[in-house]
Amino acid sequence: MTEGLFVMLMLALLVVIVIGKTAVVVPQQSAYVVERLGKYSATLDAGFHILVPFIDRIRYKHSLKEVATDIPEQVCITRDNVQVSVDGILYLKILNPQRASYGISDYNFALIQLAQTTLRSEIGKIELDRTFEERTNINIQVVNELDKASEAWGVKVLRYEIKNITPPKDVLNAMEKQMRAEREKRAVILTSEGERDAAINQAEGEKQQVIKASEAKKQQQINEAEGAAAAILAIAQATAEGLRRVAETIQVPGGQEAVQLRVAEQYIAKFGELAKTTNTLILPASVSDVGSMIALAMNAIRQTGTSAPVKS
Repeated sequence: MTEGLFVMLMLALLVVIVIGKTAVVVPQQSAYVVERLGKYSATLDAGFHILVPFIDRIRYKHSLKEVATDIPEQVCITRDNVQVSVDGILYLKILNPQRASYGISDYNFALIQLAQTTLRSEIGKIELDRTFEERTNINIQVVNELDKASEAWGVKVLRYEIKNITPPKDVLNAMEKQMRAEREKRAVILTSEGERDAAINQAEGEKQQVIKASEAKKQQQINEAEGAAAAILAIAQATAEGLRRVAETIQVPGGQEAVQLRVAEQYIAKFGELAKTTNTLILPASVSDVGSMIALAMNAIRQTGTSAPVKS
């Protein structure tokens, strides 16, 4: 009875071992590489699989997820012979589990070494001042070089990113002094440009002020000349109109007598003013003869009227 129970236990244990060797469950985003008698047989995707016991064996297990691999810090020499410490991070993904298993012994180690050597080569092509602004181009060049090599390994390099670029301390101090000097230079330039613009604006304002003043003075002189001309023209027109009316009045009945009266009044008025002054004058003997003076004036008026052209 005891021997039978022992045999039953051994059979149960054998069945468990066989089931454990036969039934395989592959997780999502994973791939198992199966060898049959030491030779590649198949690649198991996610799900439940049955293997041939004691013949099939799961040799490699790969994750198909994107993996981030840290690239250790290394010293690189720039084109202008400056040592900088550079580290980065590499993103990769397995596309072909069979090639990743048999194409290379350790693809992760190989990609890290290749990334470091490629990075040193790219850093050596540029000067220190350009390393920071050329980070994107360096990342692209590293990815291109790694992608060419990793295709045979069944691995796809998705991207590479430089994390830190650390120059030596003395170089950092020199760069800081250079940046400070550059900022001071820009400040001086901006100040001088501001003063220049202010002087130009002030000169332009004074120029415009002089121009406006001269234009205003010119316009004032034009206006005064036009006003004086208008006044002279108005006076001339009024004088002409007055003379025309006087001439017309002389021709009407009684006009001659009115003129004689007016001349006599003005003659007497002016003769009376002579007596008020202290000047000594020599006058003709006939100056006191008012009638002869009026006759002389009227004779001149008649001669002027007869010599004037007759209007049609």
